[in-house]
Amino acid sequence: MSAAVDTPATGEFGNEIAVGLLDWQQISDDLDGQGYAMIPGLLSAIQCRSIAALYADDAPFRSRVVMERHGFGRGEYKYFNYPLPDLVAGMREALYAPLSSIANRWNKAMGMDVQYPAKHAGFLQRCHAAGQTRPTPLLLQYGAGDYNCLHQDLYGEHVFPLQVAILLSEPGADFDGGEFVMTEQRPRMQSRPAVVPLRQGDAVVFAVHHRPVQGTRGTYRVNLRHGVSVLRRGQRHTLGIIFHDAQ
Repeated sequence: MSAAVDTPATGEFGNEIAVGLLDWQQISDDLDGQGYAMIPGLLSAIQCRSIAALYADDAPFRSRVVMERHGFGRGEYKYFNYPLPDLVAGMREALYAPLSSIANRWNKAMGMDVQYPAKHAGFLQRCHAAGQTRPTPLLLQYGAGDYNCLHQDLYGEHVFPLQVAILLSEPGADFDGGEFVMTEQRPRMQSRPAVVPLRQGDAVVFAVHHRPVQGTRGTYRVNLRHGVSVLRRGQRHTLGIIFHDAQ
């Protein structure tokens, strides 16, 4: 699978991110094989710290969610408002393009008729026409004792089946614990867990809801959920890039 784009995501937070230069064949293979793929060093330490620092300012955000109030876990997050920060908007657009081809292949394998436009603007038009107009990229903040329950980020009729999380803090220096975890529920089998070993600036691309798996009797769907284990010490920030907008 060749790189689908060579457009860099740029912004006020520093260096360009040449999304098209990533190893998209490996990313595609990892997503097919395990439902997630790591992208080491997608953001620099300076970019990570700059984005994490936005959390203290309410101006870039449309809402704040305290997880414990809703039974989601402990910790909190804020949804960005439009216009998104340049770097966040650039990554959302640039990452969508190669991921859309994977998403289309997955839907075809699972017998689903939905196909996604090649450009993110086209997909957002589809979301907005259905009343899904609120931006979903978010910034999460965890302190000692916080965690995120296993969940799926489904916000309306139109759901893009892949999303990206970028760790903005450094394990061992800024915090301990707080691992990104996933579970995969296979038919007639117990759930399979995975712990993704992220460092500062690393991203993980993962299935939002389900993915196709080739079995002896054809292709079937497996259901996935993701969350964060208990933070033992410090503070952890994560940037979440969700490609569909919310109702």
